[in-house]
Amino acid sequence: MKSNILQQAISLRHELHAHPELSNHETWTKARLMEFLRSNTSHLEIVDKGSWFYAAYRAGLDRPGVAFRADFDAVPVEDSLDVPYVSAFPGIGHKCGHDGHSACLAALGLEVDQRGADKNVFLLFQHAEETGDGAKICTALFQEEQIDEIFAFHNRPGIPLGVVQLLDGTIYCGSEGMILDFQGIPSHAAMPELGRNPAYAIAEIISALPQLQNPVLYRGLVLATIIQVDVGERAFGTQASRGKLLLTIRGEFEEDLRRLRGTLEQFARERADAWGLGLQIDACDVFPNTVSHRTSNEKIRSVCRELGIPVRDLPSPHRSSEDFGYYTKQIPGAFFEIGSGETCPDLHTVGMDFPDAIIPTAVDLFLGLIGRK
Repeated sequence: MKSNILQQAISLRHELHAHPELSNHETWTKARLMEFLRSNTSHLEIVDKGSWFYAAYRAGLDRPGVAFRADFDAVPVEDSLDVPYVSAFPGIGHKCGHDGHSACLAALGLEVDQRGADKNVFLLFQHAEETGDGAKICTALFQEEQIDEIFAFHNRPGIPLGVVQLLDGTIYCGSEGMILDFQGIPSHAAMPELGRNPAYAIAEIISALPQLQNPVLYRGLVLATIIQVDVGERAFGTQASRGKLLLTIRGEFEEDLRRLRGTLEQFARERADAWGLGLQIDACDVFPNTVSHRTSNEKIRSVCRELGIPVRDLPSPHRSSEDFGYYTKQIPGAFFEIGSGETCPDLHTVGMDFPDAIIPTAVDLFLGLIGRK
């Protein structure tokens, strides 16, 4: 990576860090990234897609196409760093490192613009990764452009700085938010038999969760985590008649997640019927399993060997989720991690800051993937 481009990338990263924006509100971030690429490149086509955009380097209609993705949303976590580029917005911070992901992809754009490439290269700048909304919209790129493969990375605190970590198959579990909304009948608290209280159905579901997610019933890891229980209100003369149970369910394999969802829905409907309750079930924050294709991972391993970048395989998938899985459901690709250092604070914590030192690792690896057949 060229030293002058590295300095530009670091300055851009600090700008992005100081102006974090939450998912689906990244107007300044998107505009700044587009302006940076327009001002510093001559051969990239910038395509504005509303909430997201991409930059294209076109080598020729007969050339293969490869895409690289970066996310650019922030999270609702305070930024308490003692740095000149600390977040200007209370309660919002780039605590997942998406400022660094975007700075790396922008730097890749400058490198490709100056070096040229034998492939058509597409730089996808994606909004709303944290909520799972972004990638499923951005897959429209595959219908607009001929793209054969896609890659992305995430910084990973807790592993040595610059180490590349990957896994064939599922690398991040799929997950979704599940909302069980029960409707009963109110009554005077002195005559509970005249009403229908959802608390009992919700309590039965909570009690049954260990059995419903029993590992022997599934191929891989499954989890159902209680997020919120909301029953009734502060009115001691009135029996509760409305109640919500919010769960996050996740699974290592797509079929396990579907089975867990179906099992929970069936059990919830049975308990609602038993207690004479209405029930509405909704889903939100849906993330597919993020799957890395073996052939794409082999390209990463090969480039790392050439560049002297240490590589290690994850022993098992991360329980957390990543919406990059929407892409690799449609075309080949891989998602990998680059170590942020063993003492780097964890993701989504107040002290986390993307380390600028891993920018060259990411950019050089991406450049190597562009050159790989």
